[in-house]
Amino acid sequence: MAIGERSITDVLQDIIGNVQDIVRSEVRLAKSELLDELVKVKAAAPLLIVGAVTGVLATLFLMWAIVYALALVLPIWAAALVVTALLAVVGSATLMAGLKTLRRVNPPERTIASMKENVQWAKQQVK
Repeated sequence: MAIGERSITDVLQDIIGNVQDIVRSEVRLAKSELLDELVKVKAAAPLLIVGAVTGVLATLFLMWAIVYALALVLPIWAAALVVTALLAVVGSATLMAGLKTLRRVNPPERTIASMKENVQWAKQQVK
């Protein structure tokens, strides 16, 4: 073997070391992107919780009061049906606001693209 030539073992060790460095970098990038997206999820969580709690409390308290009030002019079953429909609309609107906020959460696109590039690079190194 001439000076400056490297053995196959040395080349493979370099490739493995490079792949390990790339994987570590990708993990750091993915972690960073996921933490950024977690902030968006945290923003949606209170809206979803408030929507759910509001729906439950409204069902427990408001239903009785309105049902009794409507029962003065409607049969009790019709009064309960009207109140249920009203609560469904309010609960749905609040939950939709929370889901709209959640839709702003994006997958870690840079990490995915970078991983695809790394796979291509590694394939070329092995050839």
